[in-house]
Amino acid sequence: MKVTKYEHATLSIEKAGERLVVDPGKFLSAIDEQSNVVAVVVTHQHDDHWTHERLKLIVDKNPEVKIYGPQGFADAASGFDVQVVKAGDVVEVAPFTLKFFGEKHAIIHSSVPVIDNVGVLIDDSVYYAGDSYSLPDVPVETLAVPIGAPWLKIGEVIDYVLAVKPQRAFPVHDMTLSVVGKEGAGAHLTRMLATIGADYFVLQPGESVDL
Repeated sequence: MKVTKYEHATLSIEKAGERLVVDPGKFLSAIDEQSNVVAVVVTHQHDDHWTHERLKLIVDKNPEVKIYGPQGFADAASGFDVQVVKAGDVVEVAPFTLKFFGEKHAIIHSSVPVIDNVGVLIDDSVYYAGDSYSLPDVPVETLAVPIGAPWLKIGEVIDYVLAVKPQRAFPVHDMTLSVVGKEGAGAHLTRMLATIGADYFVLQPGESVDL
């Protein structure tokens, strides 16, 4: 399985010649290859995680693509056939197995409504919780960990990563940070992951890792 990180929170996972795209949001410049996309997962409705234009590009090239997301996203994505998923759901979309966790976005402020959000575990291997600290109830090999957001502080991220206990982790949700900010978050996570025998590595936009 090859995992490619794109700008901010967008991931592309390739397996057996098929692709899964996660959170094609407004910061995405382009996906290198948009053919053979069998599924799109959108963790929630905020536009840094999806836009009508980005999703339409994928659907136009892959008319049979399946789209999964929580109810709030489905309500916002008028014109798209969204299959609503929630915590506990398991979806088989060949060649991928998707397991969903969590129900709500992390709190930004008491004045900001809390929206629907799901985390997704791909093939019992790669986990991404969207904009939340939702914990899976299963072991995680590779964690995509948010490092910069209005709802986030690094101490909470460290506690979250230590609770998940992945074998390895790489940063996502990082477009709000400067280079110095990314390096600072990375230094904290590298140090703390080492205490549980786990690795921290960075993927630049368009860079891939084989898992």
